Amino acid sequence: MSARAVSGQEVSAQSVVVVMPTYNEKDNLPVTVPAILRYCPNVHILIVDDNSPDGTGDLADAMADRDPRIHVLHRAGKGGLGPAYLAGFRWALDRDYDVICEMDMDGSHRPQDLPRLLAPLMGESKSGVRGAGSESAMGSASGRSSLCATGTADAGAEDGHRNGRGVERHAERVDLVIGSRRVRGGRSEGWPWYRNLISSCGSWYARMMLGSHVHDMTAGFRAYRASMLRSVRLDSVEAGGYVFQIDMTRRVLAAGGVIREVPIVFPQRALGVSKMSSAIVIEAMWRVTIWGLQRLLHDIRRTTRHKKMFG
Repeated sequence: MSARAVSGQEVSAQSVVVVMPTYNEKDNLPVTVPAILRYCPNVHILIVDDNSPDGTGDLADAMADRDPRIHVLHRAGKGGLGPAYLAGFRWALDRDYDVICEMDMDGSHRPQDLPRLLAPLMGESKSGVRGAGSESAMGSASGRSSLCATGTADAGAEDGHRNGRGVERHAERVDLVIGSRRVRGGRSEGWPWYRNLISSCGSWYARMMLGSHVHDMTAGFRAYRASMLRSVRLDSVEAGGYVFQIDMTRRVLAAGGVIREVPIVFPQRALGVSKMSSAIVIEAMWRVTIWGLQRLLHDIRRTTRHKKMFG
């Protein structure tokens, strides 16, 4: 595994890096990366390439040579979405970024939605936003980070969640922002009905089994506060496929983190081939089931201890 060093360029008072795993995404790199930097010119981008046979890694290196905001982490081979993100997280944490984002390279996560994803994490003193829990933080054009160009995204509805239970719409500190298809204003575009059904059912099942009120549990367009990632024991994460997103959500909630969902549009990819497979779906089902049963057993034991102590 190798990586290019971070340049000495100042990003912002709060530095942000967007981690983007790739495998055979050569056609999407020249489209997605410039679009991100157009909407948010002061973020950095880390491309985590799993030795793509189509030359994605070589193209990423060439782009990094031309732009100090672009960095590349090369991995030995295709190892799954979860391990790729974990490698990117560790790279970013080692370099003291303040906010670490997840984003797909295939265009299904629109670059124009990145400003609204970042806004709840930017405090007024750092970026001109009134605060992560401010009622107008996502309700006006002023609710965007100075990392991003003004006027690049319309504000939308938002939902906040703490500890998977009560909704907190005005939390002072947000630890994870999720770009959600399943809150008011969010939607998918161009998806076949069966993929929408699989995704909706997967989120519903995860919410039910894990007792969470997060609407879009499987969403992969995210922004984490780095301090939260440091607190969730990344070394114990084993999920490989898209269930990695569910695992990270439950870990943030278990750590007492505040999660906010903001609406995004999620279009079907235009270039390349989807990495979704039946094996990924099966992994998600059995891991969520195990986590749910562990949660149920924990609740039963806690109830039993309470009865013994208080009769």
